Amino acid sequence: MSLRRALIVALSAVLGFAVSAFSEGVNVGEPSKLRNLVPAKQVEQSATQQYSQMLKEAETQRALAHHDHPQLLRLRTIADKLIPYAERFNSRAKEWKWEVNLIGSKQLNAFCMPGGKIVFYTGILDKLKLTDDEAAMIMGHEIAHALREHARERMAKSTLTNLGASVLGELVGGGKYSGAFRLGGDLLSLKFSRSDETEADIVGLDIAARAGYDPRAGVTLWQKMMAANKNAPPEFLSTHPAGDSRIKDIERRLPDVMPLYEAARQG
Repeated sequence: MSLRRALIVALSAVLGFAVSAFSEGVNVGEPSKLRNLVPAKQVEQSATQQYSQMLKEAETQRALAHHDHPQLLRLRTIADKLIPYAERFNSRAKEWKWEVNLIGSKQLNAFCMPGGKIVFYTGILDKLKLTDDEAAMIMGHEIAHALREHARERMAKSTLTNLGASVLGELVGGGKYSGAFRLGGDLLSLKFSRSDETEADIVGLDIAARAGYDPRAGVTLWQKMMAANKNAPPEFLSTHPAGDSRIKDIERRLPDVMPLYEAARQG
């Protein structure tokens, strides 16, 4: 047990009450207010439609994993452990109809669409030979994007750019142009910023640690990812933080999340 957690437990005993593990962990502040310019339900409905279409296409191509596929069962077990801790970062998550599916593809990719629609590609599991802890780090990261509503925020920023300053003034002032925020294009094509990716790493560590997955797996995961992407572009050419920077950020956050992992193991 860490010194920090030992002090908390000791203080709890003196004061006569138990301190929940939820008082610990990461604090990433409030999500961007810009996301409020795009209706959440509209984004989630669009995500559900696109998700369903993607599954149909995968099924047609015989790439959608059957419900008893061992890797799919493994992923759904991990998700069942992570999802109960999602509400801490987004109260609406308890209303989401969560889904987890596996698609046969060589891509090293996984994602969670708005509303809790999760997909892993077999390539990321097979090529990186992910442990359960490492798979949980990826899933926690992708879930964090959905919880922090990064897609919704990116849509709002994109639409603001298109609308221009004059329309924005009217929209913010009276709200009468709120209907101008329409959802177009593919949600999967949205590119998150570096800050979005870093935030998702941090929140994902917290969620996975609470679920009993070792957050130190975030380091080994990115070591594997770097080895598999030796020809990746330099950090300044990508919205994603480079692997070594990502590892350093994760290592800096381990003292915040290791007590959660230790508590989960003891519980």
